Amino acid sequence: STNCERSYKKLGSVLNDARLAGLIDWEIMEDRTRSLRKQPSWDSPSEIVGACARQFRIDKRATQEFRVETWVEKDALVGVFERVCNELQVPVFSCRGYTSQSEMWVAGQRLKGYIDGGQTPIIFHFGDHDPSGIDMTRDIIDRLQMFMGGVRLERLALNMDQVEEYEPPPNPAKITDSRAEGYIALFGEESWELDALQPAVLAALCESHVLGVRDAEAWQASEAIEQRHRGTLERVSSQWDEIAERYSSSEEPDEEDDDAGD
Repeated sequence: STNCERSYKKLGSVLNDARLAGLIDWEIMEDRTRSLRKQPSWDSPSEIVGACARQFRIDKRATQEFRVETWVEKDALVGVFERVCNELQVPVFSCRGYTSQSEMWVAGQRLKGYIDGGQTPIIFHFGDHDPSGIDMTRDIIDRLQMFMGGVRLERLALNMDQVEEYEPPPNPAKITDSRAEGYIALFGEESWELDALQPAVLAALCESHVLGVRDAEAWQASEAIEQRHRGTLERVSSQWDEIAERYSSSEEPDEEDDDAGD
């Protein structure tokens, strides 16, 4: 169907009816803007130590030559990248269009810190192929040049070779955009959105480039250290009853001992 507001609303209505009718799983889609927030709780100290063991990780990126970050133009797509980036232990930054000046300054100081520590930061950037989306890559490069002297940035998507390969549905280039004239001169009057690519394609693109700059030997050495520490926490969790008995705070000093010290 046509990529327009009317089609979007019609699709939303069809999906809503299908979910109510039990034709589509309720968990297949996620509303990231509305959710119940609550504090976590545990049934015992053993349970929280076990949770710590499962979640424990060291910063394996600290021993790498390259310090990678994934930057995504649209906040709605962060969930697609979070899954693969969490597995790779690479942070994801939601630009939300043109990144604010304050956030760009913070990013510049963070990236400069990596350089001062002997590492080379790399940004993998994902954005729409339209007048603003293309210009956002230029904007990031220019402002990080101002704030921290420049950074290696690779625009991984959306690029024309991917448009030609995957043939995503086009949109008219936004002629009201101040950058439209230059865009149309280079690419014509059509534009394409990043989220027109399948999530699996985006995830694979991110993963292949991250692994392409990873020092596998150094990573595996860090993983071994992480596993040893995790094993220690797991043993503490499994032996919690004996540990608690030994260090129980319920053992109060006798009153006679207190009197003896007066």
